Amino acid sequence: MIEQLIERIKKDEESWPHFQNSFVETKIPSRAVLLRDGEISTHIYIIKKGCLRQWFNKDGKEITLQFFFENQPVASIDSFLSNQPSLFTIESIEPSTIISVTKETFEKLNRIYPDFKDGFNEYVFKRFRNYAQLFLSRIKDSPKERYEDLIKTHPEIVRRVPQHYIASYLGITPISLSRIRNRR
Repeated sequence: MIEQLIERIKKDEESWPHFQNSFVETKIPSRAVLLRDGEISTHIYIIKKGCLRQWFNKDGKEITLQFFFENQPVASIDSFLSNQPSLFTIESIEPSTIISVTKETFEKLNRIYPDFKDGFNEYVFKRFRNYAQLFLSRIKDSPKERYEDLIKTHPEIVRRVPQHYIASYLGITPISLSRIRNRR
């Protein structure tokens, strides 16, 4: 998504000088925190390479809400759009390369390139759909069913994410996840 947009802007001789320094590529190690809960999100990050997670703290326990992989934008969307403190922390799970875009640049891109705005809105709706599915799954499915669905619908998570984060995402303990995996 972002790479196609950057290529498009480069071809636009009028816009490129205004945007050429706006896409900051950075390599980060694993466990690098990009946003802490309580901070206001001022950037959107696009993952060029790597894996990030979004989590919140419940009584000293990290609860993983979502994982992000290559070519996906990451932000605390509510904080980013409303200028309110984030409820979530965003951190890398593995060494990653990210492209950061400030809110000011993001707003300019939305004004100048309506298809960028449409694509971003589509992505936000997809994330909300994922949140709703996760919420319903926690209510109606057993831990085993949640894990089997994860394997089927998001195999990249099972391949790349440490088991304790997967357990947190599924709402179970690492020991329960280990038992479920051993019964398969």
